[in-house]
Amino acid sequence: MTDRKHQNGGKSILQELKRIPGVGKSIAEDLRKLGFRSVQELKDQDPEEMYQRLCEYRGTRIDRCILYVFRCAVYFALNESHDPELLKWWNWKDAKHGRARTGKRLCPP
Repeated sequence: MTDRKHQNGGKSILQELKRIPGVGKSIAEDLRKLGFRSVQELKDQDPEEMYQRLCEYRGTRIDRCILYVFRCAVYFALNESHDPELLKWWNWKDAKHGRARTGKRLCPP
């Protein structure tokens, strides 16, 4: 594969991942580094495990806001219709003990 083809494929992957609310270029790159190539690949993932893997990859503890974005991303991938409040990453904070303000489960069981 040429460098140009690799770059174009990478851009397509980033564009796909940036469809997720709250995911910009940086987090899309993080998801790609974790091996994800599409939104659909996030369906059966554990956001906590994704967060731990990213911390290990970077070699440091990272801001937990990334975990909240990962929770939102898994919710987005799991559901065809979405509660608009659950598409806001800050509604996935730890203080809710795994539940969003609406009482819906944050992560897959």
